[in-house]
Amino acid sequence: MRRFLTLFAALAAALVGVSSADPGERVSTLADQRAVGVTIYNDDLAVVRDRRRVSLPQGESRLALRDVSARIQPETAVLQSLDSAAPLEVAEQDFDYDLLTPQKLLEKYVGRDVVVLHPAGKNGHRARETARVLAANGGVVLRYADRIETTVNGDIAYPSLPPNLRDRPTLVTDVIATRGGARDVELDYLTGGMSWHADYTAMLNASDDRMDLRGLVTLQNQSGTAYRNASVQLVAGNVNVPLASSPLGRAAPPAMTADTYRLPREEGLFEYHLYTLPRKTTIADAQTKQVELMRAGAFPVTKTLELRGDGGYYRVALGDLGRSVKVGTYLTFRNEGGELGIPLPAGTVRVYKRDSSGTAQFVGGDSIDHTPAGADVRLFIGNAFDVVANRRQTSFRVVDRQTFESSYRIEIHNAKPAAQTVLVVEPIVGDWKITETSAPFEKTSATTATWRLAVPAKGDAVLTYTAVVRF
Repeated sequence: MRRFLTLFAALAAALVGVSSADPGERVSTLADQRAVGVTIYNDDLAVVRDRRRVSLPQGESRLALRDVSARIQPETAVLQSLDSAAPLEVAEQDFDYDLLTPQKLLEKYVGRDVVVLHPAGKNGHRARETARVLAANGGVVLRYADRIETTVNGDIAYPSLPPNLRDRPTLVTDVIATRGGARDVELDYLTGGMSWHADYTAMLNASDDRMDLRGLVTLQNQSGTAYRNASVQLVAGNVNVPLASSPLGRAAPPAMTADTYRLPREEGLFEYHLYTLPRKTTIADAQTKQVELMRAGAFPVTKTLELRGDGGYYRVALGDLGRSVKVGTYLTFRNEGGELGIPLPAGTVRVYKRDSSGTAQFVGGDSIDHTPAGADVRLFIGNAFDVVANRRQTSFRVVDRQTFESSYRIEIHNAKPAAQTVLVVEPIVGDWKITETSAPFEKTSATTATWRLAVPAKGDAVLTYTAVVRF
């Protein structure tokens, strides 16, 4: 079977040049392409605008547009003439996504005759026999004039390619032209197989209070075709896509010059944000490509060490709540001012810091959601190594069926040679009150109490408090 498929592969490659069963079909390839524009969304969706120069006769003809996306949504495809003096109408269109493979070619010939070329004899001559393909499921069954065989002794030769079996994804249209001749047409359609996301690289300074940020756009193309020298736009936001998409109206690719913008141009689009890449680029099939999105230098950032609690332990007696509890490290900055202040698409932020020799070391990272200008960006970087805590419930009392009183002791140990500030953040659900505390706190939200504790170098700090909670 392996030898059988290998022989088919070689034969199929040779058949690419064999004409289709429809000799009157006009084929348009990427050689006819004059421009292509792609607008890519976050979630496996893109709009493709493909302009080509084609020659059509007057009246009805069949136009095959090769190298469209293999993931095209054919119900969204719209073909229009860009020459107002030479309009055309589309009477019918078919998307041929049954691509040429040795197995597919064999299956298309079930019930039809092929020629079997037997191995050459001692005289170098290859005998030829006509056989009918009876089956091609898990092998092949051939009926000759005097026998039936289930193997191929030689190679199979096919007279032509079936019209609905293509070597490339092809949209076939029946068009009606009011006059003959060459014209520019544009094919617009939605397709899957393309997506993008943002990746950010941050460099923290020595004192952890300023940061450089560089944003890259990562494009991924799994659509089955390439987009050469394409104008590329990106839409950030959560776009609702109906199951049955409506056809697209014609939209021209953006007119740009390579030197207009160093970084992508950002603008509002409905309730989303649109980024236009500053120069055209080729996105090959099965390729991941990165393009710079933004960069900002030495903007202020706030580092915090936070011990975060759990609202569940205010209604039950628990005792010991953990020893050597990890203290989280967070970085926060406001997306405003200077080179910041543009909408930041969702993506992953990876933070680095240079060691004493100047070598950049990865110190942690986090994912961010779409972040508008003026909003805060908060990153969880990891857990502190030298700052840990012990948490214990020291008393618990049921006041009534819905009210509980509980007391806590939190010991924070700092092994660093410098004093540290630790935020103790306690989520408390229900109607609550802190009746006793060893340090002042702030009610930072309806369900959160926050203490700011100064922990001395190589020393400890202790927080005790009592909460009455009514659920």
